[in-house]
Amino acid sequence: MKFSKLLGALIGAGLIAGAAQAQETGTLKKIKDTGTITIGVRDSSIPFSYLDDKQSYQGYSIDLCLKVVTSIQKQLGLGALSVKMNPVTSATRIPLMANGTIDLECGSTTNNVERQKQVSFAPTTFVTANRILSKKSSGIKVLADLKGKTVVSTSGTSNLKQLTTLNVDQNLGMNILPAKDHAEAFLMVETGRAVAFVMDDILLASLAANSKAPTDYEISKEALSVEPYGIMMRKDDAAFKKAVDTAISNVLTSGDVNRIYYKWFQQPIPPKGINLNIPMSEQLKAVVAKPTDSGEPSAYAAVPEAQKAVLKKKK
Repeated sequence: MKFSKLLGALIGAGLIAGAAQAQETGTLKKIKDTGTITIGVRDSSIPFSYLDDKQSYQGYSIDLCLKVVTSIQKQLGLGALSVKMNPVTSATRIPLMANGTIDLECGSTTNNVERQKQVSFAPTTFVTANRILSKKSSGIKVLADLKGKTVVSTSGTSNLKQLTTLNVDQNLGMNILPAKDHAEAFLMVETGRAVAFVMDDILLASLAANSKAPTDYEISKEALSVEPYGIMMRKDDAAFKKAVDTAISNVLTSGDVNRIYYKWFQQPIPPKGINLNIPMSEQLKAVVAKPTDSGEPSAYAAVPEAQKAVLKKKK
């Protein structure tokens, strides 16, 4: 009997030790061994992740990622943890995550079912919609108004994929141009090389607000899709995902997110001191109250007809 108890205790201890070791495999082990965590950042995803006038990366998503960094540092018992910021684009963010170059992607990346086949996402931290930005003088109001016109979207985005599908399905005959980043895409509309830029409305609003003539532009009331944003990480790394999910969920449910949100969306921000003055949406408030990493747009808001058509085709 005593032997059985001793054997049970040893097995239990072994299981505990094994569990502890499992917590420091994959990305967590890499971070602990190197004392460094690498986050993917964007140059022009205002106000989520961008370069300011001092060439420093900052934004809403970066602040959230730094909360994750602090949590992981504490979990691993590290006295210090170096943060390396690695620039990514819409086209390179997933490949750089997959090959181990970056550990977290802190930008403006949509969490959807298709991407979940390649990467994992933390609980959603913003909910936006795909819309159309154009100059008021162009008279563009809805998707049908783009028929036969030159339109731009950013390479590597779900927005560009949706636009391309809609162009074929609705026989719109658009000339769709891919831009390397959001700044280049906006510049193409600004200089007349494209009549419209199709992208997430929050990014469009930020770019217009920081442009030379903000009142020249308008964003369509028609939404083409629902886009939930999430911090991206490698797939099939359960221990790391748990660490990131726990950190983000704590920021959301503790109310700390309200302070961070206010900082970036409801007060003047660099580089021009412009206040976007965008209150937290009801969709995001629901996520804050009950965090979710769902990639289904219907988990956040009513799905626009244009998105339903694309999703139906994929099935």
